[in-house]
Amino acid sequence: MEESIRHKGIVERVDGEMAVVRIAQTSACASCHAAKMCMASESREKRIEARLSSPVEVGQEVDVVVREQLGWLAVVLAYVIPFVLLVVAVAGLGKIGWSETWAGTGALVSVAVYYGVLRLFRDKLQRKFTFYVE
Repeated sequence: MEESIRHKGIVERVDGEMAVVRIAQTSACASCHAAKMCMASESREKRIEARLSSPVEVGQEVDVVVREQLGWLAVVLAYVIPFVLLVVAVAGLGKIGWSETWAGTGALVSVAVYYGVLRLFRDKLQRKFTFYVE
């Protein structure tokens, strides 16, 4: 059985085969008994659009599921590739004689271009990164 990432949530809206589900994203210490005293805990609500596998009603508690493999792919696309691109660009531009200021600026521009390309492919990525309601 394939590993998956699950979050409990409440259905806010149903629109055909899709539902908007509100989930609470909590930090690791949010469930600590001393969380109210130390103020280090953090909790935010997120709204996720997820595909329905069975009929649900507004207000119903459901599980929102995504394949764990997609979580790792998201980390690579959002953090690993830009970091590597930044380091390679700074080193490469410095190696060809650019000053540190211009090499850093060029590296930042290369990362901005990378995120721009990701944005161009957002529809394709949204189809790949599908959440499901169970």
